[in-house]
Amino acid sequence: MPPQEGVYGLLAEFNTPSELVYATQQARAAGFRRMECYTPYPVEEAAEALHFHKTRVPMVCLLGGLMGLTTAFLMETWVSYWAYPINVAGRPLESWPAFIIPAYEWTILFSGLSAAFGMFALNGLPQLYHPVFNAPNFRNGATTDKFFLCLEAHDPMFSRGGTRDFLNRFSPVSVVEVDH
Repeated sequence: MPPQEGVYGLLAEFNTPSELVYATQQARAAGFRRMECYTPYPVEEAAEALHFHKTRVPMVCLLGGLMGLTTAFLMETWVSYWAYPINVAGRPLESWPAFIIPAYEWTILFSGLSAAFGMFALNGLPQLYHPVFNAPNFRNGATTDKFFLCLEAHDPMFSRGGTRDFLNRFSPVSVVEVDH
């Protein structure tokens, strides 16, 4: 079913994290896949209920480190062999043992930077606007003491009435329609 015009989803507000986790588990079991939990602090059980375990940040970090290592060795080889060759005591110009310490430092630098920027990019940050910001109850409690489950309209299981009835089964404080 295509998403409905102007509707982002339905946002259910809960008072405790256990209520949120239970509702999320039940929504997952009912077949909903496009959903998100919003909490004022990390709730590991909610991440497990969402089946949110895979991240690509370690792979981005590894690729950044390999790129840093390669860049360092190529730069040092280029500088010592072609750009500014100095023969000291008959040693070879491309002496890799001398390149290890700077290459190690570049590996750490590129790994750290790629992890930081990769995390921001994979999280879609900075995100100055999100449709849930339009919900008045979200603005008042999302960062202090409330827990929210948003079932998105892009989900094939979503229908305004059916999804609202489904969320009301868990006795939320409120269920609000979120507009784009």
